[in-house]
Amino acid sequence: MKIPNILGVKSQKSRIQFIGESLAGCWVIALLAFSGYVLHFNSAPIGFLFLLVVVSEAILCGFWQATIVSILACACLDYFFYPPYLTLNIGDPQDWVALGAFELSALVVSRVSSKEQRSSHEATLQRTAMEHLYELSRSTLLINLHHPPGPQLTQLIQHIFSVDAVSIFDTNSGKTDSSGNWTESEKDRAKECFFVNEDSEDGAANTSLRVLRIGANSVGAIAIRGNLSAIETNALASLAAITLDRCVSFEKESRIEAAHQSERLRAAVLDSLAHAVKTPLTAIQTASSGLRTVGSLNEPQMKLVDLVEDESRELNLLCTRLLQTAKLEAEELSLGTEEIAVSDLVTHVLHEQSGRMVGHPVEVDVPDSALTIRGDSELLSMALVQFLDNAAKYSFAGEKVKVAAWESHSEILISVHNVGPSIPISDRERIFQRFYRSEGSKNMAAGTGIGLSAVKMAAEAHRGHAWVISNATEGTTFFLSLPQHGRRSQ
Repeated sequence: MKIPNILGVKSQKSRIQFIGESLAGCWVIALLAFSGYVLHFNSAPIGFLFLLVVVSEAILCGFWQATIVSILACACLDYFFYPPYLTLNIGDPQDWVALGAFELSALVVSRVSSKEQRSSHEATLQRTAMEHLYELSRSTLLINLHHPPGPQLTQLIQHIFSVDAVSIFDTNSGKTDSSGNWTESEKDRAKECFFVNEDSEDGAANTSLRVLRIGANSVGAIAIRGNLSAIETNALASLAAITLDRCVSFEKESRIEAAHQSERLRAAVLDSLAHAVKTPLTAIQTASSGLRTVGSLNEPQMKLVDLVEDESRELNLLCTRLLQTAKLEAEELSLGTEEIAVSDLVTHVLHEQSGRMVGHPVEVDVPDSALTIRGDSELLSMALVQFLDNAAKYSFAGEKVKVAAWESHSEILISVHNVGPSIPISDRERIFQRFYRSEGSKNMAAGTGIGLSAVKMAAEAHRGHAWVISNATEGTTFFLSLPQHGRRSQ
């Protein structure tokens, strides 16, 4: 039997429930009416009992069910409890007053009850959403950072929030990862959302699109098909953005740590080689000195001995720099604290480097002969030697090299200037990194990329710093800045 549509109730199941709830209230009214008539109650207590039934029906079932019960209650009052008894007199004003009281009570109570039910339902939904978000945030902390985050995130979101499908576009990998059933035309919706850079809602497809942002930066986009509120979707997008950003940070840290590990391994190998080379190098230098004292060497043989001695000294200097750099990196070197006259330091280094500066006139500008610094003379000599060595190797032929030192506030500045190819801006920091050589310098002179890194570490060990300025018209100037500890007495 087909039940007709009553008062806008749509589904068959809802109609049956509506009729059942109405009949239950009507049976209670009929039972009370019959009991009251048999027990000879008057209209006042029975009316109060009917009102309680109407209010209960409005609370438990709704306004329309309470309305049907109200009509039956008014009819029972008129028939059983208003004279003439057992006669239905619909025109009696008492009936309309009772019906109005019942209906007003049903309306007010049902509205208050509906509002409370909605509030309770919304609170339940919010609590459930918070529980889901908490579970997702906890789960994202446990994802495997060594694997791509996209597939893991989409599966977590679909499982926890019970949505139909999830798609995430990750800008770091440039890939779109999906979970659930997406059609071919829908697979790239998250990617399109990222490039449009605008959040949107597709009501027809029941899909929400959000750009994943960390501050002002976009790290991807997400598409979710399912029944989620805007608050849930926005919070979920924020959690996804934080997870993607955390994975990017972890990847960068892993690369940096791998680079540091590789650098430490390479440095350890070179330092071991430097130690191993020292012993045979000493033997070579001793043998070459012995050949010179033997005598009776012709000119070509003397040139070969000179070449062996020169290259032995170069190799010895390289080993020394390697060992000093290793000690500085490991902070194992004990710095000297002697007082050093800057003019004496410059004179001593120039005397040692006189053979290397052939073809490049050297100009010294140390106006204050009383200028002093306190530190390790060996390390500072090594730094100045490296500056002069660079100036000799990378100067144009016949160009002058200028060495200067002066006081600036609480610092002593030592500079070495030469005229040669300029150093690109992008390389001016990197040339102080270990083993790095600028592309323009590789074809001009042989080198290892160790010297300037040793200079930087020596400067930092003295609480100073080293840097370079360079341009094509004025040339290149290397600077060494050291704290001033005092002035030598005249």
